[in-house]
Amino acid sequence: MEEIERKFLVESTDFIKESTVNNRIVQGYLNSNPERTVRVRIKGNNGYLTIKGKGNESGTSRFEWEKEITLFEAEALLQLCESGIIDKIRYEIPLGKHTFEVDVFSGENQGLIIAEVELSSEDEFFEQPKWLGKEVTGDKKYYNSYLSEHPFCTWR
Repeated sequence: MEEIERKFLVESTDFIKESTVNNRIVQGYLNSNPERTVRVRIKGNNGYLTIKGKGNESGTSRFEWEKEITLFEAEALLQLCESGIIDKIRYEIPLGKHTFEVDVFSGENQGLIIAEVELSSEDEFFEQPKWLGKEVTGDKKYYNSYLSEHPFCTWR
């Protein structure tokens, strides 16, 4: 199971009016080692356990395995996570044949907005909305696991 995605900074909140769905996401890391991150996530009323492998050279592709777990299990596992819980609202914006997922971070990552788009191949064309900013695909400081250890508020 390979995940292929590109990440971008977002320059304005214009995407909100184009959003069809939004959910609060709270997530933590049982293991934040870049070789194999193990993440626990609560999205809405659902829990998930996700394992991600190391990305390729460009940071566009990597192994991903995800399993839905109960909300109770996710809440219990969050208690075992490393420090630095990520809290964000995810907005889904359909555009052409793709859906952009835009994360508006809160807490110690307040002020950071990142958009991701999943692709079927690394060179697949996708329409880019006007609010999309600089591409940060492969820049590890924009990975959620990095943000959990080095929050955006400490970058300035």
